[in-house]
Amino acid sequence: MTALTRWHVGPWTTRGTRPGSPFEPGLKRTPDELNFDIVGLSRILGRRQTLPEEMLVRRCQAALRPTDPRPCGVQTLTDPDLASDLAETAERAFTWIADRAPAGYEFALTDAVELRPLLDLDAPVVAIEAVIHLADTDLPAARLAASHVRRSTSGDWYAGDAVCNWSGPHDTADAAITAVQAAREDLVAQLRSAGREDLATTASRWPAVPVEPA
Repeated sequence: MTALTRWHVGPWTTRGTRPGSPFEPGLKRTPDELNFDIVGLSRILGRRQTLPEEMLVRRCQAALRPTDPRPCGVQTLTDPDLASDLAETAERAFTWIADRAPAGYEFALTDAVELRPLLDLDAPVVAIEAVIHLADTDLPAARLAASHVRRSTSGDWYAGDAVCNWSGPHDTADAAITAVQAAREDLVAQLRSAGREDLATTASRWPAVPVEPA
């Protein structure tokens, strides 16, 4: 995979504690668990693991994902060499992920892997979430204008974010895209009404509405 067709802004992994921070069982992953999640995310996104990495993941799987129910934020690797190898693998995996951020966005590693809009209005591609963030005012059209389009298991098409649907069901992807584009036009008008012509004029450089393949 060289590009992400569909994405959402925000965390892409469960949040975890950073090395040296106190654990938060049931709320955040341990550093080892977070590193394991980062490696897993890279694999989901299409990164090929080397044979040593596959063996490492299997060893870590047994230690960090026990079959009996336990809250996250508890499991750690008792072997310091294994923990170090996992951390190095997670670093390589995140570098691979970061190189595949959609235009106008960046992947950042905080206490999770997060996709964030770049706040650069002079960039060739300006993320619509960046415009909404910089406007710092109530924009009724913002939610739908920033939506992506996906197909449900029933075959209908919806426009929304990673969690919620804001428009639909629609019979076709084109109909859902049209709803998002209409919201984007409304957003431009609302930006101009708010005196943010500088943000409104970036509309020609907003990314196309992201659509999940059928």
